[in-house]
Amino acid sequence: MSLVGNWSYPTAMKFGPGRIKELPEACAAAGMKKPLLVTDKGLAGLPITAATLDIMEAAGLGRGLFSEVDPNPSEINLDAGVAAYKAGGHDGVIAFGGGSGLDLGKMVAFMAGQTRPIWDFEDVGDWWTRADADAIAPIVAVPTTAGTGSEVGRASVITNSQTHVKKIIFHPKVLPSVVICDPELTVGMPKFITAGTGLDAFAHCVEAFSSPHYHPMSQGIALEGMRLVIDNLPRAYADGTDIDARANMMSAAAMGATAFQKGLGAIHAMSHPIGAVFNTHHGTTNAVCMPAVLDLNEPVIRDRFDRAAGYLGLDGGYDGFRAFVQEFNDSFEIPRKLSDMGVTSERIDDLVAMALVDPSCGGNPVELTAVNLKALFEACI
Repeated sequence: MSLVGNWSYPTAMKFGPGRIKELPEACAAAGMKKPLLVTDKGLAGLPITAATLDIMEAAGLGRGLFSEVDPNPSEINLDAGVAAYKAGGHDGVIAFGGGSGLDLGKMVAFMAGQTRPIWDFEDVGDWWTRADADAIAPIVAVPTTAGTGSEVGRASVITNSQTHVKKIIFHPKVLPSVVICDPELTVGMPKFITAGTGLDAFAHCVEAFSSPHYHPMSQGIALEGMRLVIDNLPRAYADGTDIDARANMMSAAAMGATAFQKGLGAIHAMSHPIGAVFNTHHGTTNAVCMPAVLDLNEPVIRDRFDRAAGYLGLDGGYDGFRAFVQEFNDSFEIPRKLSDMGVTSERIDDLVAMALVDPSCGGNPVELTAVNLKALFEACI
């Protein structure tokens, strides 16, 4: 089967090896003549970024670059990015990288023309309508990892540097106009990033599949996304040059972010505050939290995983899936406890309070309370 396609759900996607060469055409389609490429500090000096800047320059798009992006981007990074965008006279953003680069790039495009503070657009009710939609700059997204799926998302996660709380900022026009998914860009990912980002995609699919909300399209996407991760993450981890495995993982990442329109749950409600307070890797944090969250949700989700397990190639229904999750984590050398990642117990009450107001809470199949969340944090730490 050829791993090449042109997709229009949820947005226009140019998928396949070598398609980064089509970046100038993507920028033209989005109406950009002088884009700013936004990426993270670690990626800025790598060959894939230099090659992309060369493609931009050869097409007359300049070499605009902003890379002051932390692993958990904050409003400080955002303010600097908006200042660079305005100072350079840019007319759009190329969001380039993993979740941090993609999320901040989308927010630079979003905030460059706004007059209100970023926190006024948090994903609460209809707060997104406060934004001047006509002032949102066009976005082309180029993922270089296979995990977050932010390239097909209508929101970004930004950490408040004062309160250390992660906030989800939403607007429909934050969805990139064009996405270039080129698996060759992911070949150089280190093993631990391959594992952590891949397990982030897996968590998105597991939580969307578990969510009680009605969205059968997302339910089907989540199921197939889980299968792709199960079948391909071990291959990508073992051999980073396996382009078929890398391509399937890029598909799974985009599918996970599309599927969680149906909802997320306790895994993300926990990992958001943990990442904000302790600066842990998001996908790895999700993986550590998943077994305990499955145990909490088991009475509600057992039947659906009993049905899904066979399709996923697993024996034993829900019990087989639950056992597999821990074995899967172990195969990628994921820590079994958050304490191995530097998370300590003295902030549990703060973490519980932050988790209870996280938007992901509403998608958990078992209602989350201060009592069961505290028990989850204690079990994971």
